[in-house]
This record gives sequence, structure tokens and C-alpha cells, in this order.
Amino acid sequence: MDMQAVGLFVAAATALLGSPGPGIVALLAVGKAQGWSHGIRYYAGLQIGLAVAAVSSGAGLITVLAVYPVVTRAMGVGATIYLVYLAYAIATSPVGTNSPDRPGSYSPVAGLFLGITNPKAYLAFASLLASPLRLMSSDSANIALKVALCIAVIIVVDLAWLWFGVAMGRKQLTPLGERTMNIVMGGTILIATALALF
Repeated sequence: MDMQAVGLFVAAATALLGSPGPGIVALLAVGKAQGWSHGIRYYAGLQIGLAVAAVSSGAGLITVLAVYPVVTRAMGVGATIYLVYLAYAIATSPVGTNSPDRPGSYSPVAGLFLGITNPKAYLAFASLLASPLRLMSSDSANIALKVALCIAVIIVVDLAWLWFGVAMGRKQLTPLGERTMNIVMGGTILIATALALF
């Protein structure tokens, strides 16, 4: 194992997988709106979905998606519909300390769905797995280690983003400030979704 190459790969994975996209913005919003109780369950679903995406990318799903672009489009449409719904749910969620929850928007299944259908995740995993860095001498071991490192990075980075969202939610804001933050978070999800599509 080339430890210098591993370090470079982890740095690249952290930069690429830790940059804000639909999944990270959703984690921020869920953490802010629901705190740890719902947030950690949503996070768990998202991590399982992203792990499936990483393993699928390593197993050659990217090639299948390139051959059948309709599958990629269908995944993109599904993720976009969910993210638009999530943006709406966040932007219009009630404000104040007695606000009712909307746990359906933040369920583990919703996180799993986003992780599996997020086109940005597949592009990021494909870029990282195709990088010329050789971590191991065997081709199969090289891909397996890259997939494992990608999963480890998303677990840590996404947990940090969820924590940041929870910290934002603990700030005592006026109802107007809370409404403004909800609208900004919902708008940010829409912008991140649009950027991921183009």
C-alpha cells in the first residue's frame, strides 16, 4: 500500500465528496429543522444509499449508465422531484418552538433514496475511482480500497455537516429570522440541485 497515494486520494475525496451538493444541503436542513433525533436517522439512510452508489460505481454501474442514458435520466428525475419536495417542505415548515415535525421529509428511506439516486454522487465516485493514483498493486484491491476510503470519507464529512446543521438549529432566532433561514435553506437545495443537473 502506497501511503502517500492514500493520503492524496483521501484529500481529493474529502474535497470532492465534502463540497456542498444536494445531499449535504439536505443534511444541513434536516439537522437544523429536526435536530439529532430525526437527523441521525436521515443521515444513516443517506450513508447507506451513498455506499450503494460507491460500490455500484466500483462494480461498473457507471459503464451501464453510460450505455443506457435513460436510466441516468430517470435517476436524475427521481432525485430532482424529491429535492424540490424537500426544498418546499423546508421553506414552508412552521416556525417557532411549538412547530410540528414533518418527519416524512426526513425519514431514513428518504435519505436512502437521495443517496442512491443522486447523480452528483455517481459522478464524484466515478472521478475518484478512475483517478490514476495507485493505492495497491492489484487492480481489484486498488478499486476496493478506493471504494472503502470513499465510504469512510462520506461517513465522516456528512456527520460533520449534520452536526453543523444541528448547531444552526439551536440558535435562538426570531420567527422572521427562522422563516428567512428556512427559505434560504430551501432555496439553496434548489440551487444545488440545478447546479448538479447542468
